Amino acid sequence: MRLADVASPGALTLLIATGVALLSCSLLVQSRPVATVTAILLLIAFAEILWAAGSGAASLAAGKSPGARTSLSLGFWLLASAPVLCLVDLAQQAAFRPAARTVVVLAGVAIVVGLIAGGAFDNVSVMREYRAHADTFRAELTRHAVLVVTAVAIVLLLGLPLGILGFRRRRFGERLLSALGIVQTVPSIALFGLLIGPLTSLGQALPWAGAIGIAGIGATPAVIALVLYGLLPLVRNTIAGLEAVSPAVIDAARGNGMRDRQILVMVTLPLALPVILSGLRIVSVQTVGLAVVAALIGAGGLGTFVFQGLGQNAIDLVMLGVLPTVTFALAVDAVFALFTSKGALS
Repeated sequence: MRLADVASPGALTLLIATGVALLSCSLLVQSRPVATVTAILLLIAFAEILWAAGSGAASLAAGKSPGARTSLSLGFWLLASAPVLCLVDLAQQAAFRPAARTVVVLAGVAIVVGLIAGGAFDNVSVMREYRAHADTFRAELTRHAVLVVTAVAIVLLLGLPLGILGFRRRRFGERLLSALGIVQTVPSIALFGLLIGPLTSLGQALPWAGAIGIAGIGATPAVIALVLYGLLPLVRNTIAGLEAVSPAVIDAARGNGMRDRQILVMVTLPLALPVILSGLRIVSVQTVGLAVVAALIGAGGLGTFVFQGLGQNAIDLVMLGVLPTVTFALAVDAVFALFTSKGALS
């Protein structure tokens, strides 16, 4: 069914008016004020599309049984993603500062949360699935976050020293990057599968290992695989960041009587920090997405809904896992964008 058949005349009028305003802005000379107005209009258009979909679902459910629900089709997702993609392009073209980008992301999240809290999507099937699985959803979201935080923390503890060692010993660094590059070529499902056998044998051979949770399925192989995937970006960026430090700066520090360890801690690492944080940003966003696959080996997380929905041919259940994952990744990326900016580190 078309949007015009279900949305209210007011929603359609506002959406058309916003589209005309956006077209007018695109014809103007691009400047910071015009870019700001365009960003606001895109957020308004995003809110109007969601509101129109919610009101359309409510009109379709009127007079039907209490169990009636409306599924959002491909046309809605394409239409809703259009202002989001335009915002991303606008932020790049207009060189929005990280703080401004974070405000835009938070505004988009606030729009979605506000519409949900106001009951705009009560008749949409995704919300019906959420209400049916509310307790399970909160538990799996928490488990997903724990997997991500644990894996990223271990990557940081291992990757930073390995990157420093790879910078100091170039041959070791080249071999390490080659080995980690090979790991990246292994599909995630295959890597999870390769870890099942060794970890199962280890848990059976060593009773204490099984007692602390080391097994072929569950969180242990998931965290190990996520760590292996996350090491390459951090190690590579650590080496690149340290190599980018000017030799003149190091010579000046050495001329002031600093030892090698002092130079590393007080000079080279702070100067390389923006590049290192960029690598950690890649690791974090990548881990949020890869943790979905971990549900295949019993690690839980938001992937549980994705694979349950695929098995039952229930697209709405799939979206219940996909949408929070995308939001989680965007939120992590926005937070790191603040810390990787020059202004935040100066």
